[in-house]
Amino acid sequence: MFTITYTDKDIPIHIGGSFLNIDEFVPERTIIITDENVKRLYGHLMEAYPVITLPAGEDQKSLTVVENIIHQLVAIGADRGSFLLGVGGGVICDITGFVASVFMRGIPFAFAPTTLLAQVDASIGGKNGVNSGPFKNMIGVFNQPEFVLIDTVFLTTLSDEEYANGLAEVIKHCAIHNASEFGWLVSNMDRILQRNPEYVERTVLQSVFIKTLIVDSDPLEKDKRRLLNFGHTYGHAIEKHYRIAHGQAVSLGMVLANKMAVEHGLLEEKKARYITTLLADAGLPTDISHLDMTALNILIRGDKKKVGDTMAFILLKDIGEPIIEMIPLHD
Repeated sequence: MFTITYTDKDIPIHIGGSFLNIDEFVPERTIIITDENVKRLYGHLMEAYPVITLPAGEDQKSLTVVENIIHQLVAIGADRGSFLLGVGGGVICDITGFVASVFMRGIPFAFAPTTLLAQVDASIGGKNGVNSGPFKNMIGVFNQPEFVLIDTVFLTTLSDEEYANGLAEVIKHCAIHNASEFGWLVSNMDRILQRNPEYVERTVLQSVFIKTLIVDSDPLEKDKRRLLNFGHTYGHAIEKHYRIAHGQAVSLGMVLANKMAVEHGLLEEKKARYITTLLADAGLPTDISHLDMTALNILIRGDKKKVGDTMAFILLKDIGEPIIEMIPLHD
């Protein structure tokens, strides 16, 4: 098991740990929040704790659901001495962190992410939030968990589509950080897709390291942390408009961002194709010809990254060389 600590609180992220030993990490008064899919597969590992189970899906990220969870916590007898553990994907991590941050003005919490997307992204960084209408993560807080336990055995039960969703964030991390790490993904994607345990664990470790390095330098997203939004400005709009999975939307968002970078004379077209090829090899969509850009441009006007009539886009000058460009929005 590898452990990475980051932030001035020294938040431990245990990579390769086993959920079978979760009782060694959590206090006695722990309450688990999970979803129906995870409960069906792994509920037998949670029998020692009270469990709040939600339907699966992005629709659960709402204030209505948050209020319902709080009512259940009160019924269970939770108080300021309780501890929440989110066991699930990105939605469960977001909701658990948000509920813990507002319940009785804040109680401690932790994550045991069960999807690749959650292990390399949603569980890391201290962002906790819910959606508001069509706007993704518009209501939220920065609050770090006590720890993150990443058990890569959970990934063996993911569908190919859900596994690929996580690979979108893995590819994003390497694209904004280091060309050699991106090249390692290109060389080993076949083994990663085969879910070879050694290569999966290295992939997760590498991705978590990149994200914690960036978050540590800018925990409240004032500057460098915004680089993690590569592919997400249009990605969030695509996710909402077409109701597709987050990773698929981010993949298309990265292709769009690279198209913009090429058009602005920042990125060589062959480098853009190189990234697109890896996304396709990972089982992610890359065809942007069908996208309704008028509808997407309307949606991004509600994005948190908008400043006046300009939007902060993360573009690449090269693989491993991202920049923040403020680009005017047009009707």
